[in-house]
Amino acid sequence: MHPSPLDTHGAGGAEPVGRREETAVLDGLLAGARGGRGGALALWGEPGIGKSALLRRAHDRAADFTRLPHRAARSESDLPFAGLHGLLRPVADRIASLPADRGAAWAAALASGAVPRDRLSAGAAVLSLLCVLAEERPVLVLVDDAQWLDGATARCLGIVARRAAAHPLAVVLADHGDPAARPWEGVPDLRVGGLDPESARALHAAVAPHADEAAVLAAVDGAGGNPLALLEAAGADRGPGGTGPLTGPGLPPVGPRTRRAFRAALDAVSPPARLLTVLAAAEDHGDLLAVERAGRARGIDDTAWDEAASAGLLRVAGDRVGFRHPLVRRAVRACCDAATRRRAHRALAAALPEESDEHAWHLAAAARDRDENVAGLLERAAARSRLRGAPAAEARALRRSAELSPAPVDASRRLAGAARAAWDAGDAAAAERLLDDAERLSPGVHTTRGSRGLRGVIEHSRGAPDLAHHYLAADMELVAEPGTALELGTAALSAGWAAGRGDLAARTLASLLELDVEERSDLPLLLTWWEDGPATGAAPAGAAGFTDSVARARRTAPRLLPPSPLAVVWGIDAAVGDALRRRVPHLRRRSEPARLADALAHTSTLDGFAGRWTRAESAAVEGLRLAEEVGADQIAAHCRNCLGWLAAVRGDAHRAAEAAGRVLDTALPEGSRAVSAAASWIAGMANLFQERPREALDTLLHLTEPGNGAAHPTFALLAALDTAEAAVRVGRPEAAGEQVELLRGWARRTGAPWARTAARAAEALLGGSRAEDSFRAALEVPGARSQPLLYGRARLLYGEWLRRERRRTDARLHLGGALEVFDRLGAESLGRRARRERDLTGPPGRSGGRGDRDGAAGVRLTPQEQRIARLAAERLTNREIAAELRISHRTVGHHLGNVFAKLGITARSELERARGGPGPG
Repeated sequence: MHPSPLDTHGAGGAEPVGRREETAVLDGLLAGARGGRGGALALWGEPGIGKSALLRRAHDRAADFTRLPHRAARSESDLPFAGLHGLLRPVADRIASLPADRGAAWAAALASGAVPRDRLSAGAAVLSLLCVLAEERPVLVLVDDAQWLDGATARCLGIVARRAAAHPLAVVLADHGDPAARPWEGVPDLRVGGLDPESARALHAAVAPHADEAAVLAAVDGAGGNPLALLEAAGADRGPGGTGPLTGPGLPPVGPRTRRAFRAALDAVSPPARLLTVLAAAEDHGDLLAVERAGRARGIDDTAWDEAASAGLLRVAGDRVGFRHPLVRRAVRACCDAATRRRAHRALAAALPEESDEHAWHLAAAARDRDENVAGLLERAAARSRLRGAPAAEARALRRSAELSPAPVDASRRLAGAARAAWDAGDAAAAERLLDDAERLSPGVHTTRGSRGLRGVIEHSRGAPDLAHHYLAADMELVAEPGTALELGTAALSAGWAAGRGDLAARTLASLLELDVEERSDLPLLLTWWEDGPATGAAPAGAAGFTDSVARARRTAPRLLPPSPLAVVWGIDAAVGDALRRRVPHLRRRSEPARLADALAHTSTLDGFAGRWTRAESAAVEGLRLAEEVGADQIAAHCRNCLGWLAAVRGDAHRAAEAAGRVLDTALPEGSRAVSAAASWIAGMANLFQERPREALDTLLHLTEPGNGAAHPTFALLAALDTAEAAVRVGRPEAAGEQVELLRGWARRTGAPWARTAARAAEALLGGSRAEDSFRAALEVPGARSQPLLYGRARLLYGEWLRRERRRTDARLHLGGALEVFDRLGAESLGRRARRERDLTGPPGRSGGRGDRDGAAGVRLTPQEQRIARLAAERLTNREIAAELRISHRTVGHHLGNVFAKLGITARSELERARGGPGPG
């Protein structure tokens, strides 16, 4: 038997992987022949599927048989009895044992190379010879590539196979097509299908044990269970100088042996069936009607359809025509010459409506040179894809259109459009490469218009806002459509805001107000939301102005709404959140990952402030994954900040610091102050909530420090209450006063409930005779509860103030309310602080806390003494304790003296030991 193309799949006695059912059938056939009752089997399946490996295994398992293997050859398929000549030559010396009338004819034939003319007598003679051999020991006939047997031999073997049961004779024929259409009709058959995924992985591992998971998945998926294709994908047959197995993702190419095998399968059918198969392979969508029309125009009738189906090449189901697996389609394409493929595409184009996308694509596939007519058809197809919300299809059509464009300026314009479509589809690398190609080919305003200002969009996504603003503002003046100019203008506003450059934003605002767009009348008011600096002559908004602002936000187009941090400071976060949540499903349907990631990042921010932390985390995680996939660094940083903020408010200082540090390392060099400021705020907040006010203040002051890379007015506003609290706790009331004035001014300008609540709470932190009025006012602001974390903190600060004023019943009420909020949110560090403060007030109806009584000696410590003793036991100095408790260091010393006297100790080192009894525990 000649070496099989699949010897590797079962050589050396190894079991073919994943072929338990087939080997069981073959073993049963051999066992029957050993017992005196023979049989026949026709194995069939597509090229490379493993038939030869099964024949090889049967040959190896039949060492006790007389084995007659043969592999048919295409070159001999038109020579009568050529197959029998090759099959029987090893036993030519036994022909003499046949009856004289048969043996003499075959002896002469085999000696001379001639063959008997009487095919019926030839069949009988072959059967007689095999029976003579079988009298000595069982006989095994193995024929590979039986589709290439000459007709006379095939008919002879059909006679033998159908009569084998009466003798110790086993006949196995391997063919590409359905045996029902062959001369051995009626012989039992077994179709060899593709390997299951587990078996395919096992075969790949046997050949390429060190391939990475991505390469394995790509090979297994691309091969579709075809062992030959899988082995070639794994690099099993790469000779000296080869590159070894595939080690990365992507669809593996159709290997040379797989191409040859499928080429042989195509050659085995008639020219009409061959052309029909190529037409079906060229029709990507499996449109049966299109293939039928194209086939009829080329004279293809039902006979060719039946032949292609019987050969296992085509499958028809309903109105679809296709193949067992995409590998088969790819292999058929690969084994055709270019001229044949072009003819197929031209035939399909002629069979399709001229206004269809498929018509344009088939003409493009058939084109041999640049063709403006076909390029124009593809450009119109791209426009239809854009209307359907299919940016990937749009990019593909425009790119091919550019390749077919005779004029460089047209090619450049179409490449620019392809770049924008690729960006919308989430392929940032391809988008930038296409845009670079467009600008090199023929630079000019057409690239800006074709890409709709993509260069600035790319720079903004990278976190380079100054450069992004430069491009966006300039391109805004160049694009033709006012709607696109408005889109670029708002993106320029966002870039100016991200850079912390109010001057850039102001210039862009002036340009936007000159646009002739549908929203023109609303622009002056709507665009004020992009400002976060001090009011410039604007009248205070008050509650009525805030209500009107929210109503406007609910009515305006999403593209005019500001980024989520600005929406929060303006108090329109609920309206913006609603708009974003309506937009997310639309972006999912359109498969626009970059825009979806951006929307998720902003949704996460708004959900976080609204207290929906689980939802916020989910949105940030998904947004981060999408942003990293498309290379949108700015959006990825925003998502990391969202996750860092959630870690900080939940009390996970380590994760908060890790997220903030990663963002700061990348954002500061690029000049994205909004991202850097958010990360600094997160770091400061985490320190504050972990009761490290000094470190918190050092970080938070960066937000208002002129020239600092993290200085940003929006985040300075959002962090103002944190900064004020940290400043008060370290004894810097002047720094806290600056934050109070900042919040007061913003509250007057916007009327936003959060600003009014934060301003009043910060005022109260400064103390004085009106502290309680300020706390009460903070909690009574309409809408204050819409930000539960802020509201809970206001109650916590008020409760702490009440406890220090020895109003323990009132303090317990507010501390308990704050604790309820923190527990519901999952703000663990703030919850611990609220619980500790509440415990210091003592149980309801008692004047002391639960730790007032000394179980050993009856000594009683006041709640303040307990707290000071605990901090002193932790080795804090008097000044550090004073800053922590917001009292003077002299008061700390006085209380410590009382603690020492009551506990009978003389040194701080003894406090730790005393904590087991009356200590502050």
